[in-house]
Amino acid sequence: MSARNPGTVLDLKKICKVRVNPQSVLKRAQRIQGQKTPKKQWQTAWLLNAVTCIDLTTLAGDDTPSNVHRLSMKAIQPVRYDLLKKIDMHDKGITTAAVCVYPSRVADAVKSLKAANSNLPVASGKSPEIESHL
Repeated sequence: MSARNPGTVLDLKKICKVRVNPQSVLKRAQRIQGQKTPKKQWQTAWLLNAVTCIDLTTLAGDDTPSNVHRLSMKAIQPVRYDLLKKIDMHDKGITTAAVCVYPSRVADAVKSLKAANSNLPVASGKSPEIESHL
């Protein structure tokens, strides 16, 4: 097993050096607003793609193994089977990108995912304490 990742030190000096050009931001926002949205069959494809990019997250301090299990199962099957079947996507392995839990619940998430024969990643952090090491 590899060594634990100790994380990195938060360097606020780098963040304070960030500069934003408000005119460029407004120009880009206007261009995005002017773009057409996907329609019909393309809209479904875009929405399914969006599902695969999200992390299902529970960061409640009072989480239980059963809550984490339900979240993990939802991450494996985020869209109802009957809906995927109607568009012939039921066998394409549509899942979310990951399950995100507090460090104390990582083992619960891994256990649930392994039991379901899933290799979906588990992400963890101590938000809002982002400076702490895992």
